[in-house]
Amino acid sequence: MNIGLVVASHGRHVLVEDDAGHRILCHLRGKKNASVVGDRVRWMPSGDEGSVEGVQPRRNIFWRQDEMRTKSFAANLDQVLVLVAAQPEFSESQLTRALIACEAAGIAPLVALNKSDLVEDFERAWQRLLPYQRMHYGVLPLSLKRSGEVDRDKLMAHLEGKATLVLGPSGAGKSTLVNLLVPGATAQTGEISQALNSGKHTTTSTTWYWCDAQRRTALIDSPGFQEFGLRHIDPAQLAAYMPDLRPHVEHCRFYNCTHLHEPGCGVIAAVGREDGSGITPSRYRIYRELFEELSQPPKW
Repeated sequence: MNIGLVVASHGRHVLVEDDAGHRILCHLRGKKNASVVGDRVRWMPSGDEGSVEGVQPRRNIFWRQDEMRTKSFAANLDQVLVLVAAQPEFSESQLTRALIACEAAGIAPLVALNKSDLVEDFERAWQRLLPYQRMHYGVLPLSLKRSGEVDRDKLMAHLEGKATLVLGPSGAGKSTLVNLLVPGATAQTGEISQALNSGKHTTTSTTWYWCDAQRRTALIDSPGFQEFGLRHIDPAQLAAYMPDLRPHVEHCRFYNCTHLHEPGCGVIAAVGREDGSGITPSRYRIYRELFEELSQPPKW
């Protein structure tokens, strides 16, 4: 039995890489062997192709879930790089959702703000990210189109030796980032699409790339998203996944406080506090909206 790494998937087919770096098209045998990019799988050769016989235990899996479907991005990650841009203006709600998914999965997040060459737009965006820096999230300034090698070195300092999923909305610069860090990424994309016979590109499928010949540093490109559902999150756990709300929960009068209307709520008391230890009104508004969304019964 061979062990390999899933580097791309499409439907009932996956592309598996062995320890020597060779890639083979494999078919999934049964639903229990459903695998995602980043999985280590047991596979058997069958002619020029192979079949996945089992999935090795995962360290983690990063996913999102809306009312209609579940989307698994990748497994066995060391971190998630959330890329946003000064222009177009990023959604704080979508950023928060991605960070909550990281917290729930136990995966370290890193936020990068692209297009620092757009000075005024960048300064406004940077100010919006200050609360996230106070939450001890790493926030990197980037200008991927203007200062390639400088930003490459800066990014590699955070990525080296790790498997990193790149996540972000369309237009943030994910393709530019991947091409900067991965030699021949465009050619690899074509080869992978041909191997899977999917005719799809990195914008519509998750793909694993190696940044170095030693295959120690990996970048996983993911589709751009407009919505990021968190239906797999229990609303009662939501505050625990938000670092600015979490320390105030212990000051609530009631153990089952929803932090929406209860008297003696430590979270509500911290909203708008000026000393830097509080919760910004925009973050509390996002919490309320998410709590209401996650409390709705499913429509199916």
